Amino acid sequence: MDAREPVTIDEYIAQQPPRTRERLEQVRRVIREAAPLATEKISWRMPTFHQKENLIHFAAFKRHIGLFPGADGIEAFRERFNAAGYHWSKGGVQLPDDQPLPLDLVREIAAYRVAVVEGRR
Repeated sequence: MDAREPVTIDEYIAQQPPRTRERLEQVRRVIREAAPLATEKISWRMPTFHQKENLIHFAAFKRHIGLFPGADGIEAFRERFNAAGYHWSKGGVQLPDDQPLPLDLVREIAAYRVAVVEGRR
């Protein structure tokens, strides 16, 4: 892995192992579909989508992809996280590397966060 701090999401993803890169690109794509007006940046050393505020962060970890939609995003979907057996906390959820990515759920979470920041929720 490159020791340099990434400045863009492209750089962040490029520093990951091949399978992780593929999974991160999938997460990025579905967030982009749900938040087409959001800008991309690195915040808190993580890929971040921003629209009026940080909508959602995501990041690679040793055994999972972390998705960080903030406390409201977690609260709105926690029953689904529980049903799927995902580990979650106040601000994030772990999407295990040994399971298919729940891309529809990621898309729904991103769309929810857009609705929140745009005052539709």
